[in-house]
Amino acid sequence: MDTDHLRHFLAIAQLGSLTRAAARANLTQPALSGQLKRLEQEVGAPLFQRLGRGLRLTPAGEVLRDHAMRALATLDAAREAVGSLGSLANGTLAIGGGATVTAYLLPGILRQFHADHPGVRFSIREAPSRTIAEAVTAGELDAGFVTLPISGPRLTVTTWLVDELVLLVPPAHPLRRRRRFQWHDLHQQPLIAFEPRSAVRELLDRALADHDVTPAVVMEVRSIATITAMVEAGIGLGFVSRFADAAGTGLRPADGSLTRQLALIEPHDRMPSAALRAFRELALSKRK
Repeated sequence: MDTDHLRHFLAIAQLGSLTRAAARANLTQPALSGQLKRLEQEVGAPLFQRLGRGLRLTPAGEVLRDHAMRALATLDAAREAVGSLGSLANGTLAIGGGATVTAYLLPGILRQFHADHPGVRFSIREAPSRTIAEAVTAGELDAGFVTLPISGPRLTVTTWLVDELVLLVPPAHPLRRRRRFQWHDLHQQPLIAFEPRSAVRELLDRALADHDVTPAVVMEVRSIATITAMVEAGIGLGFVSRFADAAGTGLRPADGSLTRQLALIEPHDRMPSAALRAFRELALSKRK
């Protein structure tokens, strides 16, 4: 059974689309469709059924997905072990995380890691926690940093840092003169927020709902830098991680803090490489 065919099969299963899977694999759709047909002939059963414009795994496809993920993870681990012979002289690590982690927490860790192990190369992906968890489960990432809670039976989850969100206020806003804010201060105030379904946005939406506050969301973005710039331009208020508040001007709620638990996730059924073990040890030493 061709391992490339199995990897492409897993991409189709994850994306639910031949077109998107073909684009990811740099293949034409007919070529990928031909691979899928040969794989179905080899296993003797259809692997997908059409659902509207998408594809959904058949029971046979679900069985093959589980076995294929474990088999490819084992092969990848073997290739890494043989290639480096357990050393840290070379290798590649693919690590994922949200905006706060990739922009403000990982650089210092990677600087130290690279000084100790310059032969190891990194691929860094910035994405929401759900996307990171899916990519780690699928074997596309070696490890990732996410906001808890996160689901995934094939994931090993290790708690890491507790992050706190603080409120950035435009220079001319009345709240700028305060040290803390009341939740009702935000009612109908212009708010620059992270995109819907992101972990930080969901945390903030729950807090606002708990305090019966409805802000006027004027902008939804993915970038912490964009939120900071828009706040400084006077467009609205914005919540960011305390790690991104370099000036220390962020306000905290008067009745407590707004926090989230960050965690390191890894595939449950994949043997970690020497590079990943060293990276994990260094990252976990930074708990605070």
